Amino acid sequence: MLRFAPSPTSDMHIENLRVAIFNYLVAKQRDVNFIVRIEDTDKERNITGKDTEIMEILEKFALPHDSVYHQSENLHLHQTLAIRLLEEKKAFVCTCRDTESSKMYSGHCSAMGAAELAKLKEEKTPFVIRIKKPDAPILIHDLIRGEIETAPNEVDAFVILGADGTPTPSFASACDDMISGIRLVIQGEEHLSRTPKQEHIKTLLGYDQETAYAHLPSLLNTDEAHTVKWLFEQGFIPDAIANYLIALGNETPKEIFTMPEALEWFDISKLSKSPVKFDIDRLRFINREHLKIMDNKRLSSLFGFADEAIGKLAKVYLEEEASTINELEAKIRPIFKPKDFSREWGEQMKLISDVIFDAPMINTYEAFESYIREKSGLSGESLLKPLRYLLTGTGNGPELSDIYPYIKSYILEVAS
Repeated sequence: MLRFAPSPTSDMHIENLRVAIFNYLVAKQRDVNFIVRIEDTDKERNITGKDTEIMEILEKFALPHDSVYHQSENLHLHQTLAIRLLEEKKAFVCTCRDTESSKMYSGHCSAMGAAELAKLKEEKTPFVIRIKKPDAPILIHDLIRGEIETAPNEVDAFVILGADGTPTPSFASACDDMISGIRLVIQGEEHLSRTPKQEHIKTLLGYDQETAYAHLPSLLNTDEAHTVKWLFEQGFIPDAIANYLIALGNETPKEIFTMPEALEWFDISKLSKSPVKFDIDRLRFINREHLKIMDNKRLSSLFGFADEAIGKLAKVYLEEEASTINELEAKIRPIFKPKDFSREWGEQMKLISDVIFDAPMINTYEAFESYIREKSGLSGESLLKPLRYLLTGTGNGPELSDIYPYIKSYILEVAS
């Protein structure tokens, strides 16, 4: 079983999405369950509604899960396991000041066990529970980085239960992974320092199933495109984003692919060990290519239509400079907006518009232009400039002969 364990404390970062995608791919390849665990134990930082946003993003990227739960649902179980370690003398009560400090623990309270717990509660003395420092190095098997050995002093006697009874992230995560039977943990390299602690916790709790890890290298240069929400706002589509994130630091058989195709060849052990640069221009290229292969009717729906012709029209603009939904919309919307006849060439535009409203349906652009020329008496630039403004709302763009076949059935709306 594999899991994706996001925190509802901010908008989803693209690195978190990458973790979700890789967990899903490997779970499908291994034919095991893919679960989502919302790590919501940090009550002060949780943001209302972010858990719902996370699930909506997973749905948009077609990452179905077998189950989902909030980590806080297991609070009582986490507390019970912490007390068990205390009773088995594998953990101790600590009343030291600044107990959450990241500095190496002094060992001052290491002899305080379950016998002191009742007294501290009665006296209402603040305390935390610390797990005892390991006696031997901890060895982690990482599919990307190989074997990682961590010395006991680097793990130290760390806090597993805070003064308010809340489990620390490392403890809650280790307990939940153990309970769920997670055999492979795919996560970002920022969690690398927590991994030996989690292995130490599971060992002291008597968990003997081996867990493998895959710590994904960081993405560099994500200041502008650091959240999935931002990418959506810019007009990038899920298929392209997934394509790009899978390809980063990876050798792929082709540059443009879908998630089902990636399932056939994806190998997490072959990912680069080094950080990889997030290149927004590369994503723009991939986004354009995915828009080009999108079903025409589906593409048209992004602009409020259900017409293959409008999808084909959008693809005409994809051959120009447009790469995102936003950029396509900026080209397509002016075509169907009411035209401004008070602008430059406005008089000629109005004349052409009147001709169009009296014209029969004309199938080819050549015949259409010839008809307008004959009926309006306009020619050269005096015909082509106002005609372009009338049909596209702008003074430049693709050839009108490339656009006309896809707007001819809307010509009365376009020319008004």
